Amino acid sequence: MNELNEAFGWLNVAVWLGLGLTALWAVVWVVRYLKASPMKRISIRQAVRIRWGWKRLAQMCGLSVTDKMPTTLASFANTDGKPPKPRILTPNLKVTPDAFGVMVWANCLPKVGLEEFQKAAPYLADAWRMTRVSVMPGDKPGHVMLRGVRVDPLITPTTHTPTGLPPQEYAKWELGVDEFGMPVFVPLKEVPGVAMGGLPGFGKTSCVNRLLCDWAPSPAIQFVFFDGKVSHAYEGDYADLVERAFDFCGDDLEEANKKLKDLVQLRRARSASIRRVLGVKNMWHVGPSADWPLVVIVIDEAHTYFRDHKGSDPATKKLAALAAENARLVEDLVKKGRSVGFMTFLTTQKTTGDAIPTFIRDVCPVGLSFAQKTADAAVAALGDDIREWPDASPVTLQDPAYVGVAVMSQHGRPGFIRIRTPYVSDEDAARVAQATSHLVRHPARLLEDLAGKAAVDLAKEDPEPPAMAA
Repeated sequence: MNELNEAFGWLNVAVWLGLGLTALWAVVWVVRYLKASPMKRISIRQAVRIRWGWKRLAQMCGLSVTDKMPTTLASFANTDGKPPKPRILTPNLKVTPDAFGVMVWANCLPKVGLEEFQKAAPYLADAWRMTRVSVMPGDKPGHVMLRGVRVDPLITPTTHTPTGLPPQEYAKWELGVDEFGMPVFVPLKEVPGVAMGGLPGFGKTSCVNRLLCDWAPSPAIQFVFFDGKVSHAYEGDYADLVERAFDFCGDDLEEANKKLKDLVQLRRARSASIRRVLGVKNMWHVGPSADWPLVVIVIDEAHTYFRDHKGSDPATKKLAALAAENARLVEDLVKKGRSVGFMTFLTTQKTTGDAIPTFIRDVCPVGLSFAQKTADAAVAALGDDIREWPDASPVTLQDPAYVGVAVMSQHGRPGFIRIRTPYVSDEDAARVAQATSHLVRHPARLLEDLAGKAAVDLAKEDPEPPAMAA
């Protein structure tokens, strides 16, 4: 009798423990639900419906298989001699909600794999009340990943507030989210150049601004700006960031020519001394540092510096000669600067050969395009393959709802992706630039300190950042 009472006592404890754990789980779930944003709450409710209705929906969509082979336990339990009923198997799901929709991971079954899930994607989107569902291979064999989005991330404007902290990984460009709400990262390690095109006002400068604000807190990165839209540092889109640059140039071709020559001379000096100073032939083998920083050259409205001027008068001939030499100098930086720590960003409205010479544009491994008016402009920015992906063409992005949306080729995969890039406010850009202005060092002076001799014929002291207008 005592043993029976003891057993009931332990059973009572187990029941109450189970109830307590269930109540704790419910409290945690409710707290997470209440703390979530309104958009994520909708996704949480959708995730619950997806889990509850999955077994029925999977059979309706052809994502189940019938297993006629009885299990060992079923065979032993069969006492009436009749064959056990066949089992209907469905993939197991793990569902995670976010602001845009849900992420779903599922295991595959015999005859229910990636292709079957892709065929069923439209039906799943309707049943799950999603705008679209995409299916991709999972992170391990025998699994698939489904992304369902309820709202279109491409037409949902986003903002980015810089943290003011140094980047955790050098040369990693966080662009934004793709059309399925997934974050997009572009590795820029050992990338010599980036070419970016798009109509005015569709997000090119804001896209570059995010990169500058995210990288500015690092002393291992130094910037120089060429802005072909303005004449002075206190004008235009880079006025708030110019404090973080070791040099600035406006639309004066002669001044640009001189500054580009200085950069090429610095490139040559780095090439001559890298083995002796760093002990390697390629800076990326050891990574950028405060003494040997990555030099990021931003050339906005690049056509200003490269345009072929037509005319026979002396002034026009001089401009034509300067533009031709500017193109040659930038070609030198892009083609020969990668291994010694130069990275060039070129932006213009149309990345056709008259705006960015093809001998520069075609050696930039990364290309992006915001909205374009013509298919030729899209091809110039993204290559001829974009003709085979008309749904991803930047020509379709001319609607104001797509301001801030860019197209680029998928890294390591065929095809193209569309990306919603966030807006960075002028106030945030100015805040970051002011807070990090003390990190500005001229790379030539740093190299002089390392190599023990002048690398570039410039002033001995670090130049002051370009003066801002009162």
